[in-house]
Amino acid sequence: QVQLVESGGGLVQAGGSLRLSCAASGRTFSRYAMAWFRQAPGKEREFVARIWSGGNPRYADSVKGRFTISRDNAKNTVYLQMNSLKPEDTAVYYCAAVYGVFSSEVERSYDYWGQGTQVTVSS
Repeated sequence: QVQLVESGGGLVQAGGSLRLSCAASGRTFSRYAMAWFRQAPGKEREFVARIWSGGNPRYADSVKGRFTISRDNAKNTVYLQMNSLKPEDTAVYYCAAVYGVFSSEVERSYDYWGQGTQVTVSS
């Protein structure tokens, strides 16, 4: 069992940056694959980025080259550095976890979710 708490969301102008953090409880964080998803108003939740327990990040095409996912297993935290933000990045961002070395970009494959943090990008 793991609990996830996101932070770092806020309001930023287009072109700006934000760094989201997701703090996980428990002593086995390093054994979980982690991901970020987002949900914009009126849209379904979509994959943003994922990182396996050993690294190997992968990104949605819409954020590739602008967002970076990383993890610090010593701090039980996964990060999402978001640069060159666009108004279309506005959404609630969710952290997700699944026990195991590997994971996919499919929402239903993740077992644990945070409460979400709002990111709003103004034009």
